[in-house]
Amino acid sequence: MTLSDVAARAGVSIATASKALNGRHQVAAATRQRVLDAARELSFQPNVLARSLLSGRTGTIGLVTHDLDGRFSIPILLGVEDAAGVGKMSALLCDARGDSLREAYHLEALQGRRVDGLVIVGARNDPRPSLGELSVPVVYAYAPSTDPADMSVTVDHETGGRIAAQHLLACGRTRIAIVTGDPTYGAAHARAEGALAVIADAGLTPWGATPLFGAWSEAWGRAAVDLLIGSSPGFDAVLCGSDQIARGVLDALRENGVSVPREVSVVGHDNWQVLAAGSRPSLTSVDMHLETVGRRAAQRLFDAIDGHATPGVEYVESSLVLRESTVPTT
Repeated sequence: MTLSDVAARAGVSIATASKALNGRHQVAAATRQRVLDAARELSFQPNVLARSLLSGRTGTIGLVTHDLDGRFSIPILLGVEDAAGVGKMSALLCDARGDSLREAYHLEALQGRRVDGLVIVGARNDPRPSLGELSVPVVYAYAPSTDPADMSVTVDHETGGRIAAQHLLACGRTRIAIVTGDPTYGAAHARAEGALAVIADAGLTPWGATPLFGAWSEAWGRAAVDLLIGSSPGFDAVLCGSDQIARGVLDALRENGVSVPREVSVVGHDNWQVLAAGSRPSLTSVDMHLETVGRRAAQRLFDAIDGHATPGVEYVESSLVLRESTVPTT
């Protein structure tokens, strides 16, 4: 049986049958199902090599990450792989480990293997230099390209800070301290700026006058609580730039006899399940939806492979996951 037999059985064109079997989103759900049913009835198995020769495609994409051991890369890669599986694409993974020379080597090797496109996953979301014109379409995930003509998908960190602050205000908290991470990271500033805007709109100022910047660590969270208690006691909420910081904040508050959430509410960021759910009490946290970042990056890449590139940066908005560390005051 051939693809033309499947198309005839389903009552569609050969092009539509091909798109349906390859998971392309341009095909209506009902049409796709009709094609899949026809393929199953005819026991149709596409010849991968023949399809590659005819289409000029290999059915593979390349993934280059800069932080394979990191917190953020894995869910993004899972999202890309998930979308690739739906589209019947295979993914080849390479870890550049933050090294531009290693990245260049992997890019050359992947293009030599004739991948149909590339997803470049950053270790942090600060804009990165564009790779320029390559032989295949490229989408940048998490770390957007500095070139607006490129395709990028990243996270709206400012919105993350805003929704965390809005939640604390809704809980009746008005003396909100902001403890965030490494000041060399754009995310640390964006999350704080989003929170500051909401606090200012409520006619308030952050407790302690300004956000506290430090490190993305539990140790910094503990140290920040000591600083606040020593210089600016009386805060009733701590908005943290990461779950690791928040975990340290929770520990330090408990050690100082401060009840969470009765006396002080705490919000984290990243919704790192192993930290947020395992904290005492469990931690309310901002979820960046990193798998969604990966899936959208993959879909934009598939569109570009099909000749429908969409230049520009797409932002995936975060949402709040409520747990025990925040409750409304009574």
